Amino acid sequence: MSDTILELTDVSLTFKGIKAINGLSFAVQRGEICALIGPNGAGKSSLLNILNGVYRAESGTVVFEGERFGRIRPGSAARRGIGRTFQHAALFGPLSVLDNVLAGLARHSRTTLVEHAFGLPRDAAETRRFLQAAEEILAFLDLASYRDRIVSTLPYGIQKRVDLARALAARPKLLLLDEPMAGMNGEEKRAMGGFIEAARDTFGLTVVLIEHDIGVVMSLSDHVVVLDYGRKVGDGPPEAVRNDPVVIAAYLGKPH
Repeated sequence: MSDTILELTDVSLTFKGIKAINGLSFAVQRGEICALIGPNGAGKSSLLNILNGVYRAESGTVVFEGERFGRIRPGSAARRGIGRTFQHAALFGPLSVLDNVLAGLARHSRTTLVEHAFGLPRDAAETRRFLQAAEEILAFLDLASYRDRIVSTLPYGIQKRVDLARALAARPKLLLLDEPMAGMNGEEKRAMGGFIEAARDTFGLTVVLIEHDIGVVMSLSDHVVVLDYGRKVGDGPPEAVRNDPVVIAAYLGKPH
């Protein structure tokens, strides 16, 4: 099997005549943490929306796990093993932490409405599996003590961790993280970075994340792709990208 889990070739996306993504090509290797960086409006979130089926690229191809597609629906993306978090945690505020994590497993249900309504054996077995998966992820992310807390009452940093838990519960192969550390202080960022690395190592998944904190990017990532107005201006190991004159001019600023 190829070490490449995700490959984009000449992908473009236009909104109202403006190129959000312009002829973008890059590959992500299995098991790596790939960071997408660039100024606001560079096309980073739009790219994640293409990868999990929210948007459809107008041209180019995406290959995931050897399968080529021009458009993938969100439900199909989840079933194929693509998980996603969002910049602003899209949690169910009135529900408990546990219920939010269980909600992330709902689309993987295989029981019928009749089986669920009458509590038939297959439904009961699936419910037990889902509960076990959720409990394991809560323990893994040190969230067990928050299990029954209402999400809206929790600190923002904990809510972001719950969002990660919901995505991990389905055991994705590829995890897309849209600014998982936005709004966090330094200590919270270090903790979240550790959880992301541990999830990659423990579950054997691949991570593509958007992050603005260059210190976090350089310490956490194996691979960095730099976007500027929808174009790729950098692609490589963190240290090589940090020292690329084109990247410095476009995003990082002039070196001191």
